[in-house]
Amino acid sequence: MTELINTIDESVSREPGGEAAPVYPGEDVVDSSAGGCHGGAAEMRRAAEAAGKSGILDQYAKDYPQGPHDQPQSMCPAFGSLRVGLRMKRTATILSGSACCVYGLTFTSHFYGAKRSVGYVPFNSETLVTGKLFEDIKEAVEQTADPEKYDAIVVTNLCVPTASGVPLRLLPKNINGVRIIGIDVPGFGVPTHAEAKDILAGAMLNYARLEAEEGPVQRPANDASDVPRVTLLGEMFPADPIGIDQMLKPLGLAAGAVAPTREWRELYGALDCAAVAAIHPFYAASVREFEAAGRPVIGSAPVGVDGTAAWLDAIGAACGVDRSNIDAAKNAFLPAIAGALGAAPVKGRVTLSGYEGSELLVARLLVESGADLRYVGTACPRTKWSDPDREWLEAKGVHIQYRASLEQDLAAFEEFKPDLAIGTTPVVQKAKESATPALYFTNLISARPLMGPAGAGSLAQVVNAAIAGKARFDQMRAFFEDVGEGDKSGVWEDTPVVNTAFRNKQRRKLDIKAKRDANLEAPVGC
Repeated sequence: MTELINTIDESVSREPGGEAAPVYPGEDVVDSSAGGCHGGAAEMRRAAEAAGKSGILDQYAKDYPQGPHDQPQSMCPAFGSLRVGLRMKRTATILSGSACCVYGLTFTSHFYGAKRSVGYVPFNSETLVTGKLFEDIKEAVEQTADPEKYDAIVVTNLCVPTASGVPLRLLPKNINGVRIIGIDVPGFGVPTHAEAKDILAGAMLNYARLEAEEGPVQRPANDASDVPRVTLLGEMFPADPIGIDQMLKPLGLAAGAVAPTREWRELYGALDCAAVAAIHPFYAASVREFEAAGRPVIGSAPVGVDGTAAWLDAIGAACGVDRSNIDAAKNAFLPAIAGALGAAPVKGRVTLSGYEGSELLVARLLVESGADLRYVGTACPRTKWSDPDREWLEAKGVHIQYRASLEQDLAAFEEFKPDLAIGTTPVVQKAKESATPALYFTNLISARPLMGPAGAGSLAQVVNAAIAGKARFDQMRAFFEDVGEGDKSGVWEDTPVVNTAFRNKQRRKLDIKAKRDANLEAPVGC
């Protein structure tokens, strides 16, 4: 980690110039020693609004409307924004939050092999109340801002600092040529980690757009082509941008930057485009920046035959491409996609759920592959950028549940009794307990090419192999039947034996108690 800063020797902290630093009203501060982030979403939100964060929370509520659950049912949302920062070159990350949260989030850096430190600014009740925490954050940023190492520093407020009103907006915008990006990513205001990616991506695009409006900026790497480019919005399998680029060539276009980007100067290339393809449709803040730059935004993606045809039409129309060029692109790629789908059909009933944002695209590909898809659950919200996919799927009889809760995903599994359940970890666990083949969406499905000819048929092998494993699940279920469940769970030296006499005795006691309680509750006559 970077140097930890926890100086609390001043009761009132001051700016270098002698002016008093921000002091937050004591009654509005979430005291970490008195419950803090365990106080509940409603209390945290109330405190944040009272501490001056209502504007940010209102914008988040508009960009990322809540669903049936008031807290994420997956990982902490800051997991997403932290990942975006860790994947960018020459970008430092500093977190401000409860130690337990920061400890858990550093898992992200190890999981994705970022091979870099995550800075942490600790706090206590005194530094929160007096405003000293802001001074500690500012000091950490100043110590980290080395232009030889970094283009940008991302400072993230987690739940407690956000609820306490720590004003990252007051940080310098630039120190020694290093850009300072301050964001709030509270679990009580951001529904999913996928949308937290958009918070950081949007903040960076905003900064880069304002830089470009002020004057010349650094040219993106490998930007030698004068062909109009289409920016791809959303994290994708590495082969997909290459496939999209091939499909755009007959239109006289090229695939541009993928946002979130991997380095700062790519942001300029992302903004300098002919159109934006919202491959993942939930990037509300990023879309706002592209629209502010005057760029048209197109929903859906080139998945399957119908999806590719509609997407090429939409991109061509947005970029003013001649109809003959659009038809040429279709004639070049649609037969290949249809052939790949026909050569690798999927046979079986499927339910699908996930929290990455690409669930509807995978659903379209499954349907065109021949799968009997009944249900799609996504943790992300409905937006106009996902409407083309929603309309196509609903026309095929597929039920779509935006902001799906785990309970809804499990209810769909119980109702449709699929041959294969694709979903999150608890959905996969439930399916396998029921001897139903299941695949984890994030690692086994979304980590595959989906677009164009390369994506067609890419799911068939893993899906068909999983469905074919049903007999294996039946054998295991028969072998382990009634083992490790109920009163037979745990570790035993001898095989548990049911004590029927004891059970009958306890049942009689419960029956007598139930009758007694019923008599006590009966109305007494006059």
